[in-house]
This record gives sequence, structure tokens and C-alpha cells, in this order.
Amino acid sequence: MQLTRRSLITSAGALALPTTSVFAQTKAEFTMKYANNLPATHPMNIRAREMAEAIRIETHGRVDLQIFPSNQLGSDTDMLSQVRSGGIEFFTLSGLILSTLVPSTSITGIGFAFKDYDTVWKALDGDLGAYVRKEIGKANLVVMDKIWDNGFRHITSSTKPIQNADDLKGFKIRVPVSPLWTSMFKAFDSAPASINFSEVYSALQTKIVDGQENPLAIISTAKLNEVQKYCSLTNHMWDGFWFLANRRAWERLPEDIRTIMAKHINAAGVKERADVAGLNAGLQKDLAAAGMVFNQPQSDSFRDRLRKAGFYAEWKAKYGDEAWALLERFSGKLA
Repeated sequence: MQLTRRSLITSAGALALPTTSVFAQTKAEFTMKYANNLPATHPMNIRAREMAEAIRIETHGRVDLQIFPSNQLGSDTDMLSQVRSGGIEFFTLSGLILSTLVPSTSITGIGFAFKDYDTVWKALDGDLGAYVRKEIGKANLVVMDKIWDNGFRHITSSTKPIQNADDLKGFKIRVPVSPLWTSMFKAFDSAPASINFSEVYSALQTKIVDGQENPLAIISTAKLNEVQKYCSLTNHMWDGFWFLANRRAWERLPEDIRTIMAKHINAAGVKERADVAGLNAGLQKDLAAAGMVFNQPQSDSFRDRLRKAGFYAEWKAKYGDEAWALLERFSGKLA
């Protein structure tokens, strides 16, 4: 299946509720919940629906993986607690937010580290990704091999386009609940406010903050263009979602079931990567047609400001030499 913007819309209704099984007449041996924070129309949830169906078919109805999009089961921090306790079995979470539990997971989101997708996948499917997965495992979570794409992030605003680092001074911007974001925007002398994703639209609508930053796919599917006028294509951070499992729930599954599930989860993640990358160009055109104003700032002033503010040196010290050396193997020299 090739995803298009039309298929995102037509698939939304099918994900509004937990999916139903093609083996509905047979009670599943294993019924599990998969929760995430993205709208039902996002490629993650469309591919997750296909994934759940493929798992049902190959396990002959033994596994019923129910999908709960759009923070239906709580905020990001709530769901992280639930996947750790076993309240939900599976959860996809940005490494930047997971860093509140596993600090090294935010290293993939260091400002202006990756120049393009080729560099991202070489790093995350290679040694840097292996290092991060090992660290997640130490937190008593199971993590799948393939990270899912959230995309390169851009800054939106209701008040002005962001042309250079100076435009961020005093700017009230929503950031996820993660120290890396707060640290980076403080280095720009902005006024970052940590707000869960489920509350972003209302925070922008009520002017609690003037802007936010997210990939185009999320700006579109969450309809943030309804409350934001400008989008500056800063590409300032790359963000992805680790597919997490509760360790006790995972290890209770028979080995053949685990193998089937991991295969389909990882395959769906790779398909979702292609979906997000392919949609971005079309989404910019659609958002512009709907009235959003785009600009393309030069990255030099932002990188220089971060370097002068000691941002890179600070985070190198936090991650340690081993992790930072793995990052710079793919990013080039930062600190």
C-alpha cells in the first residue's frame, strides 16, 4: 500500500476506535494495547493498523493488538508510566521525551546534528541506534530494532516568521517535556514552556505560547495551521519514535509470537519512514494553500548561537565521550 494524503483522510475513521480482528469469532489468546500520541490520520497509525492485522493473520488470531491513537490512554508521561507498570503493553515515544527516564535517548535530537535522512538512518540503524537501544534495555523496557520517523522539526508562530537566531529571543514557544528542548531554546534566549502534546492546540489557541515546533506531518494532521500563521523550515532537530514494550508482558509471550510481532512491527516502522518523507513535500504545498506562510532560514546563525552559548559542550559532558563520539561519527564535529 502506498500512502497518499487522501488515504490519510480515508483511513482516519478506521482508527478512531481500537481495531477489530478478522478472527473476531475466535477469542484471542493474547489481547494487548498499543498506545501512541499521534492523530489517527498520521502514517504511524495507518501502518500500525496494517501491522496489527498482519500479526493477527500470521498468528492465526492468537494475538489481538488494539490500537489507541491520539493520547486516548493519557498524556505522554502517563503512558510511559503505564508501559513500565504493564497497564499498556506497547507504546511509541520520542527519544527526546523518553530521555526523562533514559537520558541518552535524546542524543538523536541534538540541534542541527543530522543534515538529511540518509545520515539519520545510517546512525539509527547503525552503531548510534544500537547504543541507545542498549541504554533503553537497562531501564527494564524492551525496544524494537527500527525507530519510527517523526521527521525534521520546524518552528511555527502566530506572530512572525523566524528568520535567524535573533528572532527567537524572548519568543514564547511550546516544547515537549524534555530537558534537551528547554536547554536548546534557552540557549537562544527564548521562553520555552514544556507542554504535553495533547494540550498543544489549546495552548496555541489561547496564546499561552506564541509558537511551537514539530514536523510537517504533525503540523498538518493535528491541524496546528488553524492556530499558527508562519512556518519557518528550520530543520533544527530530527525526532523519531522508539517502539517500546513492557518487559514482563513481552517475555510472557511464546518465542514464536515474539518473532512474528517483532518482524511486523519493524517492517511497519520502515514503511512509515518512507511515508513521512514522501508526504512532507506535498504537505508544505497543502499548508501553504490553506494560508500558512513558509520561509527558509539559513542555519548558520542558529548553529553559531548554540556553539557560543556552550550548548554542544554542555550536552557532550552529559552524554559522555562514548555516546558523543558515536554521534559525531555521523554528524561531523559539533562541540
